[in-house]
Amino acid sequence: MEDHAILALYFARDERALDETAKKYGDGCYAVSYQILRSHQDAEECVSDTYIRAWNAIPPKKPTFLGAYLMKIVRNLSLSAYQAARAKKRGGGQVEALSRELADCVTGNPERYVEAAELSRLLDRFLRGLSPKERCIFLRRYWYADAISDIAARYHLSPGTVKSNLHRTRAKLKNCLEEEGIIP
Repeated sequence: MEDHAILALYFARDERALDETAKKYGDGCYAVSYQILRSHQDAEECVSDTYIRAWNAIPPKKPTFLGAYLMKIVRNLSLSAYQAARAKKRGGGQVEALSRELADCVTGNPERYVEAAELSRLLDRFLRGLSPKERCIFLRRYWYADAISDIAARYHLSPGTVKSNLHRTRAKLKNCLEEEGIIP
């Protein structure tokens, strides 16, 4: 079913909207959540919570891209669940490793220097300036939290090539943030 038809079901408050959402976006939402949480049960719970959030938000919201809207919800819920679990029990994990990789480019407190919307526009502009390959690899790693080996397989590259690409892209991001005065 097309997004506009699914949104029409939400606006009609027809519960079939949830079924159609699950059919079309359930696997993608689960994959994003599982990459962050590494727990089937927690990922399923975040996906269910995503559907509830969407049901409560639509209407009045009418997302232009339903898939992106849902992925953002599930990602934020998964990150919150991860942080809550981490607060209970300290330990390494996928999100912590990804944060360490990006730490060199995003040191300090960006909110102190710019508003979140301005930073978002800057990141959008940065991503648009990358080649399609660089952008896809960067987003697969830092938005979807894909493993290096999964990215390499997806794009038919060696893991070393993916690591090099990510290293260069992080360096570009750091330079961009320095030029804009976000980081010293």
